[in-house]
Amino acid sequence: MTTSPQEKEWMIYGVNGYTGRHCAEEALNRGLRPVLAGRNEKAVSALAKKLHLPYKIFDLESAEVVAVALKGMSVVLNCAGPFSATAEVFLAACMQTGCHYMDVTGEISVFEYVHKMNRRWASKNVLALPGVGFDVVPSDCIAAMLKDALPDATHLTMAFKSKSGRVSPGTAKTILEGFAQGGAIRRDGKLTKIPIVSLSRKIPYASGESLSVSIPWGDVSTAFYSTGIPNIEFYTAVPGMRLLQMKMMRYFSLLIRLGLVQRLVKWWIGFSVKGPEMSERQSDSTELYGEVVNAAGEKKALVMSTPNGYDLTFDAAVSAVERCLSLEKVEAGAQTPSSAFGKDFVTSLKGVKIQWLA
Repeated sequence: MTTSPQEKEWMIYGVNGYTGRHCAEEALNRGLRPVLAGRNEKAVSALAKKLHLPYKIFDLESAEVVAVALKGMSVVLNCAGPFSATAEVFLAACMQTGCHYMDVTGEISVFEYVHKMNRRWASKNVLALPGVGFDVVPSDCIAAMLKDALPDATHLTMAFKSKSGRVSPGTAKTILEGFAQGGAIRRDGKLTKIPIVSLSRKIPYASGESLSVSIPWGDVSTAFYSTGIPNIEFYTAVPGMRLLQMKMMRYFSLLIRLGLVQRLVKWWIGFSVKGPEMSERQSDSTELYGEVVNAAGEKKALVMSTPNGYDLTFDAAVSAVERCLSLEKVEAGAQTPSSAFGKDFVTSLKGVKIQWLA
């Protein structure tokens, strides 16, 4: 007898944070009843009481502690970032319990760790699927679509443009870590460090051409595993003045790498940065662009429009969990959104539209 998704136990960790809380609300709206979890008992218990959901309180001090909390869970959705500090212990615990792992990271280091350890997760029949939010669901599916359209593509370029650019505290902390580590592209199949914001070009988004700058987005890692395309760059649209400010920040990159400075800035972010309200999210939207080129110079390109990155994240993350819970057999090992659920996974999400350009 097959167990329905509503009957399987699963967990959202980090519900005291902005994304975790909204993922819990999205799940409940779909008739799902996740176990809510986190380190902050006051915040977690208050949300659990409000949503009438069960909860657990535990920290991430060891895989053994986490494994006890994950006992009986089919899937855990980790929303506690930066994920460079939380993914590894969760995955170690999943190895002990057979629980599948998902998170909403966009951090290249996490993607690389997960994919390099593919055999480890597969050996225990564990699905390891980081990046089920805006980072990197739409862009990963774009990469897979473009690869299908031009199978011998050698170069992949993607970009996005946000109408407002508002971020949550967790995202701001992740950006801080990424800025300290510098820029990154994929060259000849290898991750290559470049100076932050050192590449810029005009991108033909659906709403018009915009100056965009290279960023170390997660697809520099994941799109390679999804498509095998050896050369990958990712850009985001920025006003000219902001680009100048970002370039000037290079002079502070060494300072930002210092542990004490990181901790102080993260504390300030947690104190001062608040995630966008519903009205702000509803008035926001995102555009994406993708193109591939092969050795002969042939090109395929498309544009995509989506809701704001946060609403897409809540939708995509819960949809990914639903897909996993509904499958009789899950493809174990390291996966990307498109390899786990197909290139059309993004088109199942609310408000997503695609237009082919070439």
